[in-house]
Amino acid sequence: MSVACQGCRNGEDFPMPFTMAFHPIVDVVANEVWGYEALVRGVDGQGAGTVLAAVTEANRYVFDQACRVKAIELAGTKLPPSSKARLSINFMPNAVYEPRACIRATLAAAARTQFDPRRLMFEFTENERMDDVAHVANIIAEYKRMGFTTALDDFGAGYAGLGLLAKFQPDLIKLDMELIRGVESSAARQAIIGGVVGIARQLEMTVLAEGVESEAELMTLKAAGIHLFQGYYFAKPKLETFQEEGELDHRLAA
Repeated sequence: MSVACQGCRNGEDFPMPFTMAFHPIVDVVANEVWGYEALVRGVDGQGAGTVLAAVTEANRYVFDQACRVKAIELAGTKLPPSSKARLSINFMPNAVYEPRACIRATLAAAARTQFDPRRLMFEFTENERMDDVAHVANIIAEYKRMGFTTALDDFGAGYAGLGLLAKFQPDLIKLDMELIRGVESSAARQAIIGGVVGIARQLEMTVLAEGVESEAELMTLKAAGIHLFQGYYFAKPKLETFQEEGELDHRLAA
């Protein structure tokens, strides 16, 4: 066992109990729920900020692992057996020392709940401080080799922009809501998003628009060639609840 992994094992327990809320990701072309993003919450519904405030360098690995396991356990027990929806889990690149070693608890949770690990998507955010970009690139490559979907969250905000895509290419880009807001009346935003969609197409990546709140935003983004969406226009995250197509029909038909 490496020194890093020894440190992970001996990290302090996470001091705050937590659970997950789930936010649907919809495919408006297929008219279906494509997946769900797991979002950390306190057990009494406290927001993510309250929980994340308790994360320290000492318990970062423990927290990252516990989030993965909790999300998979809830998906394995609460999603219908017939569901093919993906489960998107946020991960902290700085908490992954060696991808194959640090995935063991994730795979064990999937096996225990009979959740197909090929339905897992791991997303990291541009806002996550990257001490070692080569290390992040290695994580992305290894996760792809293991059959997981990978995603870059909050694209267009944070520590990196297009330069990051020159170093590694995830399967999916999630456009930050700052680019989305008011896009129907902003020629600049439309041009930027059109450019990103074109780049993603050439790099064989999929674009997802998150933070969509209005039909006008949705229709403008659909016209740009985007078919995966997430946002309050469709649904709000619900604690330990997976909203299915029947609950979103009025939005999927837009």
